[in-house]
Amino acid sequence: MHAVHYRKGFTLIELLVVISIIGVLSSVVLASLNTARNKANDAKRMGDIRSIQKALELYRNDHPGYPVVGGWSSRCSSWPDKGGGNVIPGLVPTYLPQMPDDPQMNVSGSLCCYLYYSNGTDYKILAHNCPTSYACYGSGEASGGFYDPVRPTWSCQVSTSDGASW
Repeated sequence: MHAVHYRKGFTLIELLVVISIIGVLSSVVLASLNTARNKANDAKRMGDIRSIQKALELYRNDHPGYPVVGGWSSRCSSWPDKGGGNVIPGLVPTYLPQMPDDPQMNVSGSLCCYLYYSNGTDYKILAHNCPTSYACYGSGEASGGFYDPVRPTWSCQVSTSDGASW
């Protein structure tokens, strides 16, 4: 009888196949995680906008109109904060505990900023220039009502009917 010798270990080809399979699987998982992260940011963004909108309506119930800031107001550098430290004067802390920030806001780059404008009678709130947001593109129900017809590819918005055209 001949003795049977078994090899111990793996060949180079077997190792390369296993490594390539692991690489493909990890890239699929990372792509899925990035999509989920963007959807979570969009959900927070739209929730923040709705919270600001509700606070503005509560403010208007107690005052003769919406807070006026004299131009677009934001924490981002391209649109200076004209609301005395709160972007929208009078909302914090009575109607909102604090002014929310976009989850991806970049103050110096003016990316993913919440903007506010009002003439006292009408207002518009924007989640402005966020390259990873896809929730507000498309009109009507497809965007959950956040579509901005003035800035169709880079803003989510809520507004009064006359403020929508700003």
